[in-house]
Amino acid sequence: MDNSDIYLKKLITNNYVVLILNSIYDAVYIVNKNKEIVFWNKGAESITGYCNDKVIGRRCSDNILNHIDENGNCLCLTDDCPLITCFKHGKSAIEKIYPLHKDNRRFPILGKASPIKDKDGNIIGAIEIFRDITSEEDFRILQEKFKTLIKKYVSSTTYEEISKQSDSGYIGKNTVKDSTVLFVDVVGFKKFSELNPPEEVIKLLNDIFGICEVITKESYGDIDKFIGDSIMATFIDANDAVNAARSILESLHHFNENREKQGKDPVHLHFGINSGKVIQGEIGTLGRKDLTVVGDIVNTAFGIAKISEPDSINITLSTYSRLKDIKGFSYKGKLPMVGKQESIDIYAYTNV
Repeated sequence: MDNSDIYLKKLITNNYVVLILNSIYDAVYIVNKNKEIVFWNKGAESITGYCNDKVIGRRCSDNILNHIDENGNCLCLTDDCPLITCFKHGKSAIEKIYPLHKDNRRFPILGKASPIKDKDGNIIGAIEIFRDITSEEDFRILQEKFKTLIKKYVSSTTYEEISKQSDSGYIGKNTVKDSTVLFVDVVGFKKFSELNPPEEVIKLLNDIFGICEVITKESYGDIDKFIGDSIMATFIDANDAVNAARSILESLHHFNENREKQGKDPVHLHFGINSGKVIQGEIGTLGRKDLTVVGDIVNTAFGIAKISEPDSINITLSTYSRLKDIKGFSYKGKLPMVGKQESIDIYAYTNV
């Protein structure tokens, strides 16, 4: 045991320190320079479900918390880990991340990791304080849904004017926001368009897009754009995006029943869903602009739609972590994707 471990042990065995930290409602844990947990307060036990004796001497990456960020990237074994930031730069790090609960579900927390120093200023460990922000996230989503609902009952001009007054200076600026992106495209559309007259091709697309649009709006989503035979939709809540995809699949089943009665071939769809930080802004020229979202999250959603099985809903880990109901989803594995250096974790909805 070196001097830093001795100093840290004195700190965490101080009765007053332990009493104070255990009286805090928020979760508090302390690690040594090897990122091994040496203190775990009562708040941490309550929030994560892990008892003190199950975590002491272990690391977060030892199948305990296994933190991921909002985009589904693992943090515990990378330089993006807040604790690593403390050790390397001696600075505090504040992040919204998704740890793994003992019952194997992920939930959002807001955490702050800070370095612990001895009397000489040497870093001997780190302390992280975090709280469960599930309620705050649910409230934020509810507020966003309310705004979306209001748009249905007032004119665009009225809504934009109210927004200008309440959010002075916001209009026209690029915004980074947490969003879930859904891509849907028609399987084998190129071949269909080659074998059928233009009017039949247009009718099919309008029928499919009509189904997707109605369900998207009912699910508090927004159609961002139509791209050839694809539709891109954005959602505030990942749960709404997945429910929309499920509803589209159900409607597709009835749609195909009618096509079968008419002697026509069934239509099948690809689905890809991803969640995380996107950039929303005006894209275009002075003559014409679209308010849209762009970023790696969007590209990944498009990519997994392209590699999904027909009529199978493929989602990323970042989306899976946000779901309240994971019934019907199973882990498909790490799949390679064009433009990505590393394969990504994919979950597939198989109960269709």
